[in-house]
Amino acid sequence: MPWSVRWVGGRGAQSQKQCKKSSFAFYQAVRDLLPVWFLEDMRTMEVFHWEDGGKVSVYSPSEALLYALVHDHQPYARHLLTKFPQSALAVPSQSFSCCQSSAPHLAMAVRYNRVRILFRILKAIQTFPPSDRAGHLDRRGCSRVEGGKTALHVACELVRPECLLLLLGHGASPCLQDCAGNTPLDTLLQQMSHTPAANTRAKLLCLDCLFFFVPQDLQFSMKQQLLDNRPRWQDLLGENRFQCLVGLAPPSLFVGAMRVLIRTISPEHFPEALDNLPLPHFLKPLDLKLES
Repeated sequence: MPWSVRWVGGRGAQSQKQCKKSSFAFYQAVRDLLPVWFLEDMRTMEVFHWEDGGKVSVYSPSEALLYALVHDHQPYARHLLTKFPQSALAVPSQSFSCCQSSAPHLAMAVRYNRVRILFRILKAIQTFPPSDRAGHLDRRGCSRVEGGKTALHVACELVRPECLLLLLGHGASPCLQDCAGNTPLDTLLQQMSHTPAANTRAKLLCLDCLFFFVPQDLQFSMKQQLLDNRPRWQDLLGENRFQCLVGLAPPSLFVGAMRVLIRTISPEHFPEALDNLPLPHFLKPLDLKLES
């Protein structure tokens, strides 16, 4: 008899203890990269949650995908996103997410730098209705825990150029502000300011990616700091980037051309269609050779 049947009528500490044991066993199974069929048998047959009112439940595809993200179980993530695209990206239970406004899968993929699973999530989102698509791409994190950051903010904060370019190419907005009023560009510049010697190449790569997608008239809070500390920021960014950011010079012809070229690629064909563009050398190292 499946545990889900055996324990539905259970009450008290014994049932709660069994839920915890089942939950940890599933966590270990995903961590150990066990086969998809085995994980799905566990997910659908065993009880994992003990909720208020004595209710018990199994893990949803959404919660299973969060475990797949943490442990980089790519075949399991692919299965969940293929078979349950809507429910795999739905809001998880409160035990998984303190904020119930939307699902946290995109931000978690960026935090753990799961580029290939992020790619599959973005492809799944492209099949959703436009309003749902925007809700996932531009979802703000919990204001108390995550400061209202979007997945783009997280990519800039953690300096994840592959994740950043994938998000931008699939339609995530670079103009949204977090709870502190910072755009993703502000978040990246703050990282460059706090630890200027660390990971400089990746930070400049993120900045160059943002240049291709942000509007020329974007208002960002770090602009005055750049002007007030001009010599330091000229050294950090280079003269051309500095002049363009603070509005002292228009974008170069190269940047303008790249903006037009990249924006001709629809999200459905991003990043595969990048291979057909005359890309600059600094985009070549990005690990975007991903299977559909």
